[in-house]
Amino acid sequence: MSALETTEIQCPYCWEMLDISVDPSVRDQTYVEDCQVCCQPILISVSYSDNGELSVSADQENN
Repeated sequence: MSALETTEIQCPYCWEMLDISVDPSVRDQTYVEDCQVCCQPILISVSYSDNGELSVSADQENN
C-alpha cells in the first residue's frame, strides 16, 4: 500500500492555492473535489509518467 502524496493546485474559480492528496498507486485518475475556500466543484486530473513524475490539472467542473 502506497502512502498518499501531497501536491498543490490552484482553484480555477477563486484562484486560492490548495493542498490535495493523491494516491500514487493509481497511475491515471480523474475526480471532483470541492474547493476548501469557495466550495465550487473542481475537476482534478492526476497522472504519473513512466518515470513517476506527477502531473496534476485543476479545471472548472461546470465548464
